[in-house]
Amino acid sequence: MASTLTTLEDIRTWTQPRGGNPIMADMPEPNGTDQHLLGLTFDQHMLNADANEGPDRPGSHFELVDWESWYAAFQAQDLVLVVDDDLEGDTYADYRFMSRSEAEKG
Repeated sequence: MASTLTTLEDIRTWTQPRGGNPIMADMPEPNGTDQHLLGLTFDQHMLNADANEGPDRPGSHFELVDWESWYAAFQAQDLVLVVDDDLEGDTYADYRFMSRSEAEKG
């Protein structure tokens, strides 16, 4: 069963027990503004501040960010986070972003 999360507190409460952290990539738009791509990482290598893990570090442009910056971009894009409920107490991290209007249509 899926749950829809909209508040920073609910998102953190779901993410942090799974070892997750917020990540974001800035993608320049042709009109000169930045589009923020959001994600959550459950990969310990993203937490490696010195990047001494070499090829294990993801090859994307995503960077770890603080929760407040991440949530500001999340709200600006009018998103919700849809997560799958735990299966038998597991802390499986399955999620997807969805526009708020799409989620309300259900």
